[in-house]
Order: sequence, then C-alpha cells, then structure tokens
Amino acid sequence: MGKRCCRGVSGRRKSGMLCRPTKAITGFKKELESAAVPSREAQCTWMAPRGVEWTVIILTCQHKDSVCAFQKELEIRWRRGVLGPHPLLLTVEDPTARVGSGGATLNALLVAAEHLSARAGCTVVTADVLREARILILHMGRDFPFDDCSRAFTCLPVEDPNAPVEALTCNLDSLLGTMTQKLCRGSPPGVWVCSTDMLLTVPLTAEIDWEGFRGAKVISVPGSISYARNHGIYLADQQGFVRDIIYQGPEARIQECSGPDGKVPLLSLFFDIVLCMADGVTKEDFVTGRTREVGSGQAKGAVALRSARSVLWKALHAIPLSMVCIPDGYYYYMTMAASDHIHNLTLRTSSANTLPFRKVAHSHVAQPQLLEDGCSITNSVLEGAVRVEPGSVLQHCHLQGPLQIGSGCLLTGLDISSSPALQRWQLRDVVLQGHTIRLQDMLRQVFTLTGRHDDWQSPAGAASTYLNVPWAEFFHRTGIREGDIWGSDVPRRSRCLLNARLFPILHAAEPLGVQDVLWFLGSQEGEGLGRWRASWRMSWEQLLMCLDQEAELASRRALFFHQAQGKLRRVLLEHRDCSLLPLIRTAINEGYQEAMLSTLDQVASVAADPGVAARALACIADVLGCMAKGDGGLRSGPAANREWAPAFQQLERGDIAEGVKELAKERRKWLGRPALLVRAARHYEGAEQILIRQAVMSACRFIGVGREEPPPIGHWVLVECPARIDVSGGWSDTPPITYEHGGAVVDVAILVDGRRPIGARARRIAEPELRLVSASGVLEGEVVLELVCQDLEDLQDYCQPHAPGALLKAAFICTQIVTLASQKPLQAQLLEYSGGGFEVHSWSSLPHGSGLGTSSILAGAVMAALYRAAGKSTNTESLIHAVLHLEQVLTTGGGWQDQVGGLVPGIKIGRSKAQLPLKVEVEQIPMLEGFPQTLNKHLLLIYTGKTRLARNMLQDVLRNWYARLPAIMQNADALVSNAEQCAQAFRQGNLPLLGECLTRYWQQKKCMAPGCEPLAVRCMMDALQPYVYGQSLAGAGGGGFLYILTKEPSQKDVIQQILANTEGLGNFSIHTVEVDTAGFSLQLVGSNPKARGDTGSGGHNLSREGLQQDSGLCALPVNVHASSRQQPTSHPGVKNLP
Repeated sequence: MGKRCCRGVSGRRKSGMLCRPTKAITGFKKELESAAVPSREAQCTWMAPRGVEWTVIILTCQHKDSVCAFQKELEIRWRRGVLGPHPLLLTVEDPTARVGSGGATLNALLVAAEHLSARAGCTVVTADVLREARILILHMGRDFPFDDCSRAFTCLPVEDPNAPVEALTCNLDSLLGTMTQKLCRGSPPGVWVCSTDMLLTVPLTAEIDWEGFRGAKVISVPGSISYARNHGIYLADQQGFVRDIIYQGPEARIQECSGPDGKVPLLSLFFDIVLCMADGVTKEDFVTGRTREVGSGQAKGAVALRSARSVLWKALHAIPLSMVCIPDGYYYYMTMAASDHIHNLTLRTSSANTLPFRKVAHSHVAQPQLLEDGCSITNSVLEGAVRVEPGSVLQHCHLQGPLQIGSGCLLTGLDISSSPALQRWQLRDVVLQGHTIRLQDMLRQVFTLTGRHDDWQSPAGAASTYLNVPWAEFFHRTGIREGDIWGSDVPRRSRCLLNARLFPILHAAEPLGVQDVLWFLGSQEGEGLGRWRASWRMSWEQLLMCLDQEAELASRRALFFHQAQGKLRRVLLEHRDCSLLPLIRTAINEGYQEAMLSTLDQVASVAADPGVAARALACIADVLGCMAKGDGGLRSGPAANREWAPAFQQLERGDIAEGVKELAKERRKWLGRPALLVRAARHYEGAEQILIRQAVMSACRFIGVGREEPPPIGHWVLVECPARIDVSGGWSDTPPITYEHGGAVVDVAILVDGRRPIGARARRIAEPELRLVSASGVLEGEVVLELVCQDLEDLQDYCQPHAPGALLKAAFICTQIVTLASQKPLQAQLLEYSGGGFEVHSWSSLPHGSGLGTSSILAGAVMAALYRAAGKSTNTESLIHAVLHLEQVLTTGGGWQDQVGGLVPGIKIGRSKAQLPLKVEVEQIPMLEGFPQTLNKHLLLIYTGKTRLARNMLQDVLRNWYARLPAIMQNADALVSNAEQCAQAFRQGNLPLLGECLTRYWQQKKCMAPGCEPLAVRCMMDALQPYVYGQSLAGAGGGGFLYILTKEPSQKDVIQQILANTEGLGNFSIHTVEVDTAGFSLQLVGSNPKARGDTGSGGHNLSREGLQQDSGLCALPVNVHASSRQQPTSHPGVKNLP
C-alpha cells in the first residue's frame, strides 16, 4: 500500500484542522453520526465566492476569566465585517483543566447545539439544528509566555492596505482568513476544528476537492523528518485515506514514509478522536492505548479512559478518514522558546505563500533609518532616536529615545515611563515584558525579564540558565539566593524558571518600574538587591493567574489608536495618498470616534492649505456617516440647515480655524440618531465644498479682463457654441482631483446634426433691471423660463443649481456686473455700471443631462456675451477659467473639460498640474490631412432617453477621492495615462487604437462612479459591440448620449435597425456628428433680436469672418479687443489685460 507523508497542524493539544460534515449528534455524550448527502440548496451555497458563511464560530479557552475578554474580541471582528453577516459567536471555557482538544471539541459542539436549538425555538437540545450548520471551532491552547493573551492574540507584523478596516492583525485573524477564504471554500456543511498555536500560510490557489466527500478530512502541509520526530505523521494510502497515525515515532519508521522531495507526513490534529477513524488501527490498540508513540498521556490504562475510548470507537470507527495535503503550505509551531518566537516574527522570505510581514506595522517611528533590517516593530510609537538591531522585536511599546535595543530582544507592553531606565542598559538577547495584572480590585503594571535562550521548564541545575547564564552565575552576580525565589515547599527537582518568584509586583511605599527587573542584568552593588528583597514578588506561574486580559487588550487598542491619530495628522498634513477610511471604520467599530473627530478638527484648524482642511472635513463627514451604520438616508443631499450657517460664514470669510470650531460646536447637537448623523455629514461635505471653492478661486488669476467700448443699448451680442464629447481622461479635471493629482482630458468640439446646439445673446437695456430668458431641451420638448430681477434679493438663490435662472444669475455675479455684498441696491449698481440693465437669453437644443457638457459650455457662452455687452474684453483661456470659477459659485462643482471642449475648436487635450493656483493649459492635437472628415463618418451620437444630474455622481466621486481609496487612486493615474494614449491615436489617425482608448475610458468611468451604467444602456452597448471600435456614455454617464466609433463608415441606418430590434431600450434617437474645427463664434447683431443661431458649419464660417472685423471677441488664441479701447479698469480677483 502506498504511503505519503504530510506535515500537520499540531499543537500542545495535538490540534490542527479537521473537517467533518455533521448529520446529528445523538446524546451528545457518546456518538457522532456520519454525514448525509448535502442538499442542492446547500451545494449552491458551498461555492460562494466570498468564502464560507459560518453558522457558528467558537473559541475554546482554558480559563473562565478569559471568556468575557475573548468574546468581546470576537464581537469586534464581527463588527469589522470579517466574520460574515450573522454568525453565532461563542467563547466556551473548557469543562475541566487539561481536558485535551478532543474533549474541548465535544464540549464546544454541545454548547453550539444548545444555542442553535434555542435560536430555532426548540425547548430541548436537538441535533437537527446541526444538519445544515457550518461550525468553526478554534482552540486557544495553553498559556503562552510571550503574549499575555495567548498565541491566538499574538500580533503579527502585518498590514493590508486593501483591507476594508485597518486594525492589528493577530494570529487568530490570520487563521480566520485562511480558513474562511481558502481552506474551507466549497466544503459542505459540517464542523471544522483548528488550533491557534501555529503560524499558517497556504497559497491563494489552494483548492480542496469536495466532490463525493463523506466522513472526516484532515488538512496537512509537508514537513521535514526532523520536525516529524517531535510531532507525528499521517500514514495514508494512494486514495488519501488515513491508515494510521504515528506520534513521535522512531526516526527509522518516519524515514520509511518520506516522499520524493524528502518530506514526511506529520500529524495534524485531535489524536485521541482521529486515531479511531484510521482504518489500519485495531480496536485493541485504540482502547488499551499505545506506547509513547500514540501519546496516550498520564491516564493510560485507566478504566475511565478505556471506557471513553470504547465509546469513541463505537461511534466513530466506521467514519472514513481522509487526508489532503497542501503542497506549498507552511506552518510554524509557536513553541515555548523565545528564540523561536523572535525568529517567527522576524521571518523574511520571498515566498508568496508566507505571511506578508513588514519591518514596521501599525507604528510610528520618528527615525526609521535607525531600524536595521531583520527587526520587527508592531503597534508601537518610537519617539526620538531609537536604534533597533537585527533579530529584535518590539510590540505594544511607546518609547522615547535615545535608546539602543541590541539583537535578539523581545520587548512588549512598555510605556514611555520605562524609557529613562532603558537608557541606562544595553539590552541584548533578553525578553522584557510589561504585564497588566489585577490584585483584587486594583490594576497594576508589572514587568518580567528573561533570557532569549532560557528554558522555562528545565530544572534549575547546572545545565539550565536564567538571563542566558547558569543560575549559579546569576546568583553570584546579583546576590540573590536560591532560597529567595524558591521556598522549602518546592522540591529541588521541581525548581525551574516557571515557578521562580523573581518578579516584583508591589512595593510598600514606592511605585514599581521596569528598573525593578533591569537591575538583574547588573551586579549586587547599589540599592537594587535591597529594593528587590523588600518587594512582594511572584513567579511567572503565579502571575498567569492574575493577568487581566481584557485590560491588556484594551491597552493595546488604546496604543493602536494613539499611533493612528498621529497617522491621521501625517497623512493629511503631508499630502499622502493613503486611504483613511479603513482606519475610520475601525475607530467607529471600537468606540474611538471622538478621538478621531478631535484629531481631524485639529488638523483642519491648523492647516495652512485649504486643500488639507477640505480633506480633513471630508474625513469628519466619513466618520459621521460611518457612525450612522448605514441608516439615516443617503449621504448625498442638501446642506442648507440654518443652524450650520455661522460655521459656513466663517469659512466663506477665510477664517478656517474659527469655522472648524463652529462646525464642531454644532456637530455635537447632531449625534443622537442616524438621520441626524447623515445630515451632519452632508453639512461637513458642504463645508468641504466651500474650501474646494476657495482653492479653485486661485484660477481667477488666469482670468484677464480689459475694457472696451460697449455695444449701443439695445444691440445684441450673439454667441454660438458646439457641444463636446470627452473621449478620455474625464474626472481627472474635477477639483480637487485636478489640483491634487493633475488631470488630462481629450475633448472633441462637435456639431450635432450639423448645428451648434448651445448659445446665448445679451444686450444692454435702458431699464435698471435684469431680464433672464432660458430655453432648453428641443429633443424632449422645449422649456422656456423668463425672469425679471429688480432687487438683490432676486439673485440670492444663484448658488442653488435647481433655482430658476441660477446659472444666469451666477454669471452676472462672476462677471462682476452685480455685487451681492454691496450696500447699493441692484438698480443703483446697474445704473452706475452701465446706465441701465441687461437682458440675456440662453438656449440649448440638447436635453437636460445630455453628458455633452451643456451647462459648462452654456456658462461660457453666457459669460462671453455678458463680457462683451458690458464693454469688457477677454479671451478663450480666460473664459475657461471663468467658467471653472462660476461652477464653484453655482455649487455644481465640476471640472474644466466641458468648457475646453466647447470653447476651443477641434480636437485637443487639456492638462492641469497637481498644484495651486489651478491653471488649465490646452494643446490642439495636429491630425493627418482628411482625418477629421474620416472621423465624421465613423462617429455617431445616440440619445439613450435617460437623464442624470452630474452633481449626484460628483458628490460620490469626491467622497471616494478624499477617502483615497486605492482603486480610485489607481484609476486616476490610468485616466491621465489613457488621455495621453488617446491623443497619440488622434495624431496617428488610428481608429482601432482610438476605439481601444474609448472602451478603456468607459471602464475607467464606471470605476470612478459605480452605477453610471443603467441596464438599458448596457443592453444597447452589448448590441452594438460587434459593430464598433469603441463606445462610451458622454460625460459622467448615467444616461444622456452614447457616442460610438463604428468600424464601417456611414452606419446611421444600420445602427438604427440594430437598436430597433433590441428589446428594453425605450425611446432613443441617433444623431450625426461633425468635428467643429472653427470653435465658438461671437457676433454683434444689432438691435434685431435674431433668432437664436443654430447656424451650422457654413454659417459659422461666415460668422468667423465677420467676427474678425466687427466683434469684440475672437476665438482662441487671439485676445479680445475692440477698434477703440478705453483704459483698463481694476477688478478684484482678476488681472487686467495690458
């Protein structure tokens, strides 16, 4: 019979991992029945891509006092979202001391069955509740001298930047992830059992075949012969069924089981239970027990043990036991040797299958250059000059330099008060730990000091050591006598480090400190010996009984959030592209939201850069949103409650510190329930928009305005503009992305069905009032709005995008024709400024939410008309920046790509650098002769019939940007890169390459704004896919126009037929596209109220000729001028043209 060897997952209880499906537990004391065939419904659930959804997760622990602390830890992990939606979480004390993993497992199953029965509404315990349950039992194992909270809660030097929450990673977390996401995926309902006394890694590709599985299965990884000698091996046949288990057998027998790679099979788990299922074991061998090879323990031969084993044999022997080996798995047992523990935590390897350890994890190190390779710092704060040599580990420490930690050290649980004493000693090869103990109702911190090479259980003879030297040498050097640490009641042969009363826990009149153990490293000179003898002391065994694990875990958590607050400050003030949202989630889950809010308030108050302050306010909004826990309504919404107005006014005045103070004061009134929290979050986002607006205002320095002779009263200024399609890079132009990351967008100015669809006209009138007329939406039925504004009060809603005439009102303010803050009434301002009022008309033949840049281009048209009508001169570059300013005033936000697309002719790429002041630079892309005409034949516009407001998407995008989500950061890089590639495709005249850029761009848009692809649009795009090089919704997506680049020219009729035969599309229409190579036009048309333009390309060319003779405004790049000029007039916030 073939034999193969696999290294198991073994521990002090000989425990590792085992899975068996459960049909029933009959009587719960004596038998486990075999599994039934899983149901079809259960089979569908097994392959869930998110891993196993556990029904029950159970921690077993030795001590009753640990139950409460560990239960809280399980609940914290559930709140983090890593344990599935609704598992039953249980922490169960072992029924008796040293019960073993088998007894602990049976007891845990009994408790689980009881709780599940109660949950199911049963009045007695029933096995039926286990039929479809997925149960994970994790055994905590025995006490661990290097972590007060057991091996399970030993922190690992791991950080996962992609995790949804940022928190310390314990060994328990690593094992839960491995079990849930890797080993157990696809398994049927049943019971999984795992020990927590190991560091385990398995490859991401590890798969276990569960087809036809019944019985029990043990999971194993390969190991060496030397390791097998001290543990055990599985003896399996060719089909993977376990024949026997050899525990600590002779090396010669282990050697017989070695495979071609020299690895041998090692024992994984639950020796007493598993052994009886091996089909090569006889009942006599199992019931009567074996030699040391079977590890039967001190109770071998006892009547009770034989009786229990008889019951197990009867219940379990018929169950088939199989084994699966994970070939590239790795496993490190957490021994009682300090050198092993230090080695495990400083392990460095390039293997992708090992834990991704870091030199520094969840820590702040003031001088990281002093950390040498091979050391490990976790959950610590190192201030000043702290040098750490290779092979040393610091965890849960807050230290102040100058300090030097030599090699081979383990330091845990030390606070900053320990630093002065540490500065006087050279530490090397020692384990120095701070512990939280409870003496009756009093919490105290005590310290222990041991050597890296010390053996805890070795008898205190000539061969054993303390602090790495023989006991005799230690006694001689310090003056401590053997009788000081071991009483006469401790037999000489039983004396060891574990029971040596070395460690002071209390002084009669003086505080205890780390110096009370550090003096062990010196001599008996000084007061150390006398102070030590006068103290109340305990051994490590005695200390174990006094450890307060709940307080210890809370202390670690407090230190984590202390360094996290420092991280918040550094990330924000140093402009780091690091997401803080995972940290915010953790703070909310673990009750540290007030600390986070206080730190963010401080950062926002002291930041000299309004961009930093805006991001800090966005983080506060995230904190408030997370506190609502998904209730309270949508985050996107209005922020106009009057109670927040004083804070907003302070921010508008530029007093950020006072504004943040007022925000915090008001915030405290809105923490009572989710609905209030969400509304508070909205107002913080409103405050953030004020600061973004102030940053964008820096673009005003690139608005050049001069003075010239205005047209006569009653004479119209007519402006007509093309629409635009964005073919790559959109969203990178949006503030604050554009000035924090840098942006690049390729736009095409287009005629739709041969016409310019956007325009405006303005004139001066004798009456001192503002007449506003706006028309839009020919495709969906024209809507005309007429307003007359005679008082400043009529303009107050200029910043509400949905208010009637808001864009036109904002244009009067941004062109500085009207000053809202003035004490003069509107009529007086108008008479003083121009001798009368103004009439302005705007129009668009495009539907609302078209995605073709309508609102921004319309803003440019209105401002160009108003500037000229008011006797001001400007150029296209200035208009681009002026529209950017207007949209911030209007509070719609938005970037610069729309106005670049509609105001600059042809095909171009706009760019902005990651800096303030915000400046947009435009490069017109040179193309091969005839390529624009070719492009015209391959481009089509399809109106989808769906509308959307870009602002709703904008709020979500900005929220994700300020959170610095990794996917958003990577996508921002990709948007800019794709824009440059797209520009190159235009230069080359390469339609297939251009199509690739379009397709890639649409994927990038969907990443930036999830939900921007309606189902009907997806159906439309799927139907068109075979006929196009590329396609994308214009603008932000969500509806509006779809533009396509067809493989064949002149495909309008073909596309019409394809879509007509596609179900579920609703009302759509197809429109031709032409590249507008001339740009927008401006004409003086006299007093004739000419019907709004729609002049088409021919009319546009004629207009351009007349423009250069008669108008006051020219297309890019010529500055606007008149034949007769007046002296420039000074305007705040803009520069005057020479």
